[in-house]
Amino acid sequence: MKMVVGLGNPGSEYSDTRHNVGFMAIDELARRWGISSWKKRNQALVAEYRAEEPVVLIKPQTYMNLSGIAVGELVRWYKVLPEDVIVIFDDMDVPLGRLRLRTKGGSGGHRGIESLLTHLTSGSFARVRIGIDRPPTNWQVVDYVLSRFTPEEQPLLNESIARAAEAGECIVKQGMAKAMNLYNK
Repeated sequence: MKMVVGLGNPGSEYSDTRHNVGFMAIDELARRWGISSWKKRNQALVAEYRAEEPVVLIKPQTYMNLSGIAVGELVRWYKVLPEDVIVIFDDMDVPLGRLRLRTKGGSGGHRGIESLLTHLTSGSFARVRIGIDRPPTNWQVVDYVLSRFTPEEQPLLNESIARAAEAGECIVKQGMAKAMNLYNK
């Protein structure tokens, strides 16, 4: 079984913000796979997809900084190894419209990833980082990540969400090495 987790904040006030690109990518995967039924389990929205190997889509309903609580509980509930978890999230150090895939690593200062590293038994989960760019001069990081994309940024955002969903699907079906070769360009 694979688990694909999108990081974000719950609630409509955050739905289209930079910090919620992980949720957007999960929603795109659900759309592609014809999933419309979500259930609440262990502080998260969960949808199951049956392919050659079962896949669980996860949108934690804790706030970003506590994502590891929900994900840790679900990893134990489904008995999934950290190596079978794929996490999709925003990254300010990646340019808008770009993706960066990694098999492991630190948090890079991302509090959602810090929480996952605290609540999982291993940091060797796959990461799909969606670029959101750095904040403009004089912007606070928290204000930037909770801001919405501008109309000019929307085409690049749409492209990166579609590519992140493709990358997640590629990891599930063909493995991380193949996905890294295709999407780390």
